[in-house]
Amino acid sequence: MNAAHVLLPDFALIVSGFLLRRAHVVGGAFWPELEKFVYFVLFPPLLFCALARAELDVASSVPMLAAGVLFTVAGFVLAMPAGRLFALPPPAFAAGQQAAYRFNSYVGFAVISTLAGDAGIATIALLFGALIPLVNLMAVWQLSRAGDGRLLAELASNPLIWGIVAGLTVNLAGVAVPDPLFDAARLLADAALPLGLIAIGAGLRFAGARRHLAPVVYWTVVKLALLPLMAYALAAWFGIGGVYQSALIVMAALPTATSTYILAVRMGGDGPLAALLVTVSTLSAMLTLPVVISTLL
Repeated sequence: MNAAHVLLPDFALIVSGFLLRRAHVVGGAFWPELEKFVYFVLFPPLLFCALARAELDVASSVPMLAAGVLFTVAGFVLAMPAGRLFALPPPAFAAGQQAAYRFNSYVGFAVISTLAGDAGIATIALLFGALIPLVNLMAVWQLSRAGDGRLLAELASNPLIWGIVAGLTVNLAGVAVPDPLFDAARLLADAALPLGLIAIGAGLRFAGARRHLAPVVYWTVVKLALLPLMAYALAAWFGIGGVYQSALIVMAALPTATSTYILAVRMGGDGPLAALLVTVSTLSAMLTLPVVISTLL
């Protein structure tokens, strides 16, 4: 197996989403609704199913979780100078700085499932469980300062956080989910990744590339170059190996999340800039992720 075998199916779905939208196979109003459907309906069951019945060794995961928190916070800190460096207005800075530390969970699950199977899915789900609330807290805090201040409301209503909390609660409490209910959730979870990847492709936008070139390059370099290097260094420092190392490195190397755009629009940030950042980060990851994955094979 090589990096191309791991990544080509996922990137093929992203490209197919881009082509389908531009071929007008379905109406233009379909694609934003698909993004919301994946985000609010399909992805929470994926997180729940990944965590609810997984054999979690939380104690062994602590070094991985600590390393993930450290490089994610570092991404947040490194994102901050861009506002002054490029004289960005508050809505543009608040929306764009997310791209330096948020990660695309759809791509992460797709990649780790090929690399490490169910063990990899459970491990990266635990990592997502620690970091999704953190990145949402940081992003919503910045956007609430530039927008309408709905920090607690956005965090409380975030569907990904609810999926994680439900899965971890069921697992750690030893609650037995009836098979029919779990199987129904699994059916929704199985649809999340392919539809999520197609939605990523359909959402690629290039408007404003020249006007925002400098900050877009800055934040993309932080996310796709500096954070993976930090993850490698922290994995070596903490002695993290095996599936924990794979999950950590994959997570650090992921392109920014499509929810960067969704959250920016919901909270009054610069939506077009956020969409451009998702596009540039996703396309750039097609070049950087194979390099990172090749080191894990």
